[in-house]
Amino acid sequence: MKPKWIVSILALAVFLIGTVEYMISGILHLIAADFGITTAAAGMLVTAFALSAALGAPFVIAVTIRIDRKKMLLTMLAIFTASSFAVYFSPSFEIMLATRVIQGLSGGVATVISMAVATRLVEAEQRGRAIGTILMGLSGALVLGVPAGTFLSEAMGWRALFILIGLLIFIPLLTVFAKVPSIMEQKAVTIGMQLAILKEKKIALAITLFYIGGYSTLFTYIAPFLQTNAELTAAALSGILLLAGLCSFVGSKFGGWLADTKGPPFTIFVGLSLQAVMLLLLPWTGGWIYAVVPLMMIWMVGTWMTSPAQQLNMVSTVRHAPDLALSLNTSFVQFGFAAGSAIGGLVINRFSIGNLSLAGFAMVLLALLLAVRLFAVRRTPGQAATYENGGN
Repeated sequence: MKPKWIVSILALAVFLIGTVEYMISGILHLIAADFGITTAAAGMLVTAFALSAALGAPFVIAVTIRIDRKKMLLTMLAIFTASSFAVYFSPSFEIMLATRVIQGLSGGVATVISMAVATRLVEAEQRGRAIGTILMGLSGALVLGVPAGTFLSEAMGWRALFILIGLLIFIPLLTVFAKVPSIMEQKAVTIGMQLAILKEKKIALAITLFYIGGYSTLFTYIAPFLQTNAELTAAALSGILLLAGLCSFVGSKFGGWLADTKGPPFTIFVGLSLQAVMLLLLPWTGGWIYAVVPLMMIWMVGTWMTSPAQQLNMVSTVRHAPDLALSLNTSFVQFGFAAGSAIGGLVINRFSIGNLSLAGFAMVLLALLLAVRLFAVRRTPGQAATYENGGN
């Protein structure tokens, strides 16, 4: 099997992991009804997955760096599969919450290792495209995974979805076992190296935290938000989510092209501005679905065009540790999902679901102000830092 096909199979694994993480947003109301809890409480399932991935993945990767990457990937995929099966049998919300923690940890580690393995299977000049292919697995989870999960939940029940995904993960699991060679890391990833990048002002991981947080504040509760003022069938809701997913894919592709042609700063400004303006306009629609949907589609494009630009900005800045930079950015994406879902739950409990877009706007505005400050004070474009010795 050619390396590019193995990378594609790794992207499938990431797609399935992303689907398990994101599809909760489309079936949150079903889970809440099943367990007899509020929608805001059910949102903790998003927070638990994201926090587990954000906090656990960098630590696990650091302490296991001397272990064969193939063995680690196989182990994480196996644990993720087992935890997906466990969801089906979860008798209570508390048990399911625990399985989400396990899913977040194993899925987060598997995603980062998949990126690292992909870059080692191809030639040096193709590593950027390999990372892009893996990241498209996450975008694909929004394009297909979330709407498909929402639609299938009506036919087979939301619990059965996790069994189906668990079975599909056997495809990348067996491929890794049979086709991926043993891979040993040449350099240790120390806490000092991670802290050095966290402290680097030129990449501002807080931008990722705030713009993803603004996105998650609304998207976590997207199904009940859309149904607040409109009685949508499962097919209609799935159709809107599919359209939103397609817009995220378009945003990712357009953002990558714009970042290459106009540069990451310009693309980040445009993406964050679109995201902020759409979130600010949503409350003025009065819940009219024919106005809400177009604004949300532009919002999705703006959000996801920011992602490749921010990643390119990090890889270009941290030239000597691109894998580590991407790993930390992935953690901050998960922190953003956790923070956004938690803030969204608080907004629903204390105010109303209609205020979610304003809360998201506040977070995106912070990201935009940080971006202005970051790129205004940058001394020279393309200036890079070295982190081989922990930034010292």
